[in-house]
Amino acid sequence: MIYIVIPVLNRWSFTQACLKSLQRQTFSQFQVIVIDHGSSDGTCELIAAQFPEVTVLTGNDQMWWAAATNVGIRHAIRNSATYVLTLNNDTVAQPDYIERLIETTKVAPKLSLIGSTAVDYNTGKVLYRGELINWLTETSRKLVNSEHIPESGLFELTHFPGRGLLIPIEVFNTVGLFDEVHFPHYMSDYEFTLRARKEGFKIFCACAAFLSIYPEASGANQLINRKTIKNYYYHLFGMKGGANLPLFYRYAFRHCPLYALPSFLLLGTTRRLLGYWLRK
Repeated sequence: MIYIVIPVLNRWSFTQACLKSLQRQTFSQFQVIVIDHGSSDGTCELIAAQFPEVTVLTGNDQMWWAAATNVGIRHAIRNSATYVLTLNNDTVAQPDYIERLIETTKVAPKLSLIGSTAVDYNTGKVLYRGELINWLTETSRKLVNSEHIPESGLFELTHFPGRGLLIPIEVFNTVGLFDEVHFPHYMSDYEFTLRARKEGFKIFCACAAFLSIYPEASGANQLINRKTIKNYYYHLFGMKGGANLPLFYRYAFRHCPLYALPSFLLLGTTRRLLGYWLRK
């Protein structure tokens, strides 16, 4: 059984659209778990009224993405799940989305982590299929173009975000859960997949499994789009800051190979300090 784990804090319109898209799936062998960690917009009551098949677990408003997601993962493990699919509430699944993910598990090596193809909700344009990191240059080669899709329909990757990531339960048994202490929000998903890869698990993107996203809904993008000194500070040090320097340094020292660490730190810090003002 697949358990779909969705952390939620307000934004009911997003949650409603996400859950409706899951009701329309061509594959039905899954259970949806929403972790409401402090919503004030009636999310719990609205889910109970409109989506009675969804299990709602509650947290508190001190939780961030990793801690809330871990609540759902622990529930899935207790209920003998075979897979956990981590999902954000600001996503809309295509009707054959889960079916496509399951199909890829039959092609990929056993116990692989399978990510999703992210497309722009408004335009349908493919935005993301994962990355291959270059530690020495602190850059990633993003895999998007359809003409480069392998015959298997799978891109192998170095890491992947938690927005639409199918994870075999054995991975958690081996590497543990998301590190909610050291990476409570951003980078917790990348950090988790890097840990999994070090333990021998492979990471892929399923090129045919489409998940619609709203790029403008990201907290990090909102800080960049409204450039002020205050937002610059939050960009560099805030929990929703896409360039959070303390998290970047923790991530680097935990995962960057020693030979690349000096350049990774120098280039990464420079890009974070300057990128806010250069990005349009």
